[in-house]
Amino acid sequence: MDTIKKVFKNKEEILKILFTLLIFFIFKICTMIPAVDNVELFSSSDSQGFVGIINSFSGDALRNYSIVALGINPYITSSIIIQLLEMDVVPTLAEWREEGEEGKKKLSQLTRYLAIIIALIQSVAMTFGMSSTIFQYGRTSFLGLMAVSITLTAGAALTMWFADLITQFGVGNGTSLMITIGILIAFPESIENLVADITGESVVWTQYLSAGLSLLLFFVILIGIVFMESSVRNIQIQYSNRPASYKFKGANDSTFPIKLNTASVIPVIFAATLMGIPLTIIQYTGMSTSAPVWYEWLNEIFSSDAILGYVIYALLIFFFTLFYTFLQINPQKTAEDLQKRGAYIPGFRPGFETEQYITKVLFNTTLIGAVYLVVVASIPTLSTMLGASDAIEIGGTAIMIVVGVAIETARQIKTDVQDQKYAGFIS
Repeated sequence: MDTIKKVFKNKEEILKILFTLLIFFIFKICTMIPAVDNVELFSSSDSQGFVGIINSFSGDALRNYSIVALGINPYITSSIIIQLLEMDVVPTLAEWREEGEEGKKKLSQLTRYLAIIIALIQSVAMTFGMSSTIFQYGRTSFLGLMAVSITLTAGAALTMWFADLITQFGVGNGTSLMITIGILIAFPESIENLVADITGESVVWTQYLSAGLSLLLFFVILIGIVFMESSVRNIQIQYSNRPASYKFKGANDSTFPIKLNTASVIPVIFAATLMGIPLTIIQYTGMSTSAPVWYEWLNEIFSSDAILGYVIYALLIFFFTLFYTFLQINPQKTAEDLQKRGAYIPGFRPGFETEQYITKVLFNTTLIGAVYLVVVASIPTLSTMLGASDAIEIGGTAIMIVVGVAIETARQIKTDVQDQKYAGFIS
């Protein structure tokens, strides 16, 4: 409440928030502008897995095939690819990463160019692959399909521009906030559907029970995710070149924090993408009807609703969580950085012993984070098994993204307000 009061007293911060809300409003209008008239690719109940994630990130724009149907997804994919390549895979990118601010600008520009290429590939693949579904009036000429593909690519570029504007002139990280607003756009419709379920003419008591269970599960999941996303494992460190009393001047100077979920939602996206792409291709190419035996067999493997598919899905989340976490936090480099700064972990020698200890702690916390991600990814299936209403789609992945972005944005707002206060005191 103290921070909120400071925000209302800070005109600059209010303008930033209002500008961010304006961009959200414009993006919402864009989601309602169709690239092709009268198109609904799938119903809201069918938006599961890979397609569901893409649709939720785009603010339900993919289902209606609007001009921003791709949302911010091409940029996210591009960012992940560049992050992986700069981990000593491509020497030039690794050098750029070490060049400081100038290197960041080069990597950022390369990420945007790659995002446009990915957006064009995705839009062409979707438009040409689903032409019979998208075009209902026989307008399937090559030029017509390319025009729609280029429109979707331009929409992805427009969304990236919105994200940049928020980062520069708004509040918070623009890319993260564009994902979040895409998820939150569908929330009012879910509330409306829930109210419609319990206010109809032929409502039975089980519908009230189902609606109540949905709300209860939603708040339990929300509280659990807030707790897990805020959980940190602190490694105590000391500095050999500082007095012993120095550590009492600030706890942040004597701890190395490791988030319980360092990889965030990336492993779930990777796993859902790998599991969802084969079935999506089969579904929209008509192989599900032409080769039903093969389709049933593949459905057992790639569908997370099947037992075998669920096991593979969980294993993929574990693998990507470990892989991405150790890419984000390199124990060897971390140990070297601590040694260069004259810091050490009590009870462990600088160098190899410190690296081993950090690896052990990181592995243990990552296993807990991986289990957490598997549970979060399984929430829609679990809520259906418990009999929750379909009106509110309880997607753990979506809630996790919203919670994480909300926490980071709140921290930035608090920091901005404090900076303004300190600047005025010094001046």
